[in-house]
Amino acid sequence: MFDQLAGALDARTGLILAAFSLASMAVAVAVDGARATPRVVEFTLGNGLQVLVIPDHRAPVVTQMIWYKVGAADEPPGSSGIAHFLEHLMFKGTDAIPPGQFSKIVAKNGGEDNAFTNHDVTAYFQRVAKDRLPTVMAMEADRMANLRLSKEDVATERDVILEERRSRVDNDPSSILQEQMMAALYTKHPYGIPIIGWAHEVAALDRDDALSFYKRFYAPNNALLVVAGDVEPDEVRKLAEETFGKLPPHGGLNGRSRPPEPEHQAPLRVELEDARAGRMTVQRYYLAPSYASAAPGEAEALDLMMRIAAIGSVSRLYKRLVIEQKKAASAGGWYSDSALDTGRLAFYAIGAEKVSPAELEAAMDVVIADLREHGVTQADLDRARSAFLAEFVYANDSQSRMARHYGWRLATGMTVEEVESWPERLKKVTVGDIRDVARKYLVDKNSVTGILVPAPDKTRNGEQPPHAPSPGRS
Repeated sequence: MFDQLAGALDARTGLILAAFSLASMAVAVAVDGARATPRVVEFTLGNGLQVLVIPDHRAPVVTQMIWYKVGAADEPPGSSGIAHFLEHLMFKGTDAIPPGQFSKIVAKNGGEDNAFTNHDVTAYFQRVAKDRLPTVMAMEADRMANLRLSKEDVATERDVILEERRSRVDNDPSSILQEQMMAALYTKHPYGIPIIGWAHEVAALDRDDALSFYKRFYAPNNALLVVAGDVEPDEVRKLAEETFGKLPPHGGLNGRSRPPEPEHQAPLRVELEDARAGRMTVQRYYLAPSYASAAPGEAEALDLMMRIAAIGSVSRLYKRLVIEQKKAASAGGWYSDSALDTGRLAFYAIGAEKVSPAELEAAMDVVIADLREHGVTQADLDRARSAFLAEFVYANDSQSRMARHYGWRLATGMTVEEVESWPERLKKVTVGDIRDVARKYLVDKNSVTGILVPAPDKTRNGEQPPHAPSPGRS
């Protein structure tokens, strides 16, 4: 059954790739210096801006994304949160766009926009009708070089971010635990610093910090422009030359400089008691390479291993802890694979009633140990691979997902060829490969275990515990 399913998926994938191939070959020759694949066309402007075009003519809609190759892990020491802070401030305005009007202009043109910051990238995107692409591209190019900030704008937005941190982290025990686990997992590398920043450092950020970071990293030769949708590569190149192409490159860029994580010698633990916690939970993080940093074949094997072990209701962890042993109300995990320097493997379980943290952790340990010692079966591998290939096919149907997928991988150092050869690399993974990465990376000394326990609420007379959210705030 699964062989038939895999064959059908391979056939469908092949049809989609063939369709993309016919579409792109017809336009690739029209763009001088471009590199074309069956799905995309890639070229670089004279000022260093990398451009990727993903034609999709099913609807007259376009997604534009500008990816800056800088994130929270590139911040100056003592200025945590400045990358995310600047992301907010990028919507304040330029000489051409009044303060606070960027998103309103996009909306008036029938589009939508947003942005996000990660440890490795900062991205801004708009989704608009095809004929509005010139407008949003000109706006995005304008704020790449001409951001204007007043001290009042900076002070107001700093308060917004501090409130965001209070609501999303300080008032959420699970977020506090995860933040502390990351700080323990990365003792030297800046991935241990929260993207939103430590509160006391965010409170000290000012206009000079924001403009200094902006002038250092926001430049065409440190960015990737992705345009997906009802466009042709030659028209995108013309628009990009007329907008981004007029901006000068940054002569002082010298790449990212990050301290490496030293070798770990012992497992670490983080334990948190909090009256606001719902149920007891156990989490476990292991250091592991990402797709950008892994040896050939390792990331694909880790992806499949975690699919089998911890993703979904058919995973080993869920079946054993929730269905068979009934020690957990839920259980699962994931593989953080998209970072530039390193990734991590994560497992979690939410305890059932009257189950102690020690019992739940022991049950989780048995599943992880079995994975490390005995690996997976061929049937396990076939099922996981078929599911991944199906998701790959479905992702081709989403313009925005494809723009994000290519953009993230290219902004963290991968090539178009590496992105597109992923299905073939996935097919080469064997049960032996999964056993090898399990034994190599599910290592106690490279782990952090986090325990969250609901503490008794000792407040009286209706008083709230410390840091509790205000009434009515979600």
